[in-house]
Amino acid sequence: MNWDWNAVVDFLPHFRDGLIVTLQALALGSVVSFALGLVWALLVRTPTRWVSWPVGVFTEFVRNTPLLVQLFFLFYVLPEWGLTFSALTTGVFAIGLHYSTYTMQVYRAGIEAVPAGQWEAATALNLPLRRTWTVVILPQAVRRVVPALGNYVISMLKDTPILMVITVPEMLGEARLYAQETFRFTEPLTVIGVAFIVVSYLASVLLRTLERRLVR
Repeated sequence: MNWDWNAVVDFLPHFRDGLIVTLQALALGSVVSFALGLVWALLVRTPTRWVSWPVGVFTEFVRNTPLLVQLFFLFYVLPEWGLTFSALTTGVFAIGLHYSTYTMQVYRAGIEAVPAGQWEAATALNLPLRRTWTVVILPQAVRRVVPALGNYVISMLKDTPILMVITVPEMLGEARLYAQETFRFTEPLTVIGVAFIVVSYLASVLLRTLERRLVR
């Protein structure tokens, strides 16, 4: 099949809509994964076993089951329990929850990398535990883990096409619908392939810039 530039031009409005949804899912999913990951990391460090043990079991279960299974569960099973959300909301939460179990490990590594002297200094200054975490430990830990967190942002971007299976109109979903209507597959799939490369590259550049700023 010959390349048709008219098909590319015709697909661009669909591509724009899909790109917006993809970026929304990525941004919101990243926020959810970073926030929940930090919560999990703090909870598994608590000395109370009835808190740390269930959190550890839950995150291990989520990390070792496919994202697609979790997505289907949230989208099809939760409504049977009276919990109904939009497809995009469900997709964002599924991606965020799944990747939070990975960012949890990143946060744990960052926290454990903080020198013991920092903890001892906070204790010597008689800082409250909450202030020790928010002022001394977490700022240092987060700066150390920005590169690893950035890698998961790019991984989440590459997993957004899976949201197509629950009718989220992200880029691949828009390309599939366009191809089914026009029987032109080469142009839309090529466009979104290039778009993923460009967005991934821009995200990596932004993350490297942020990393350099935090290291200063």
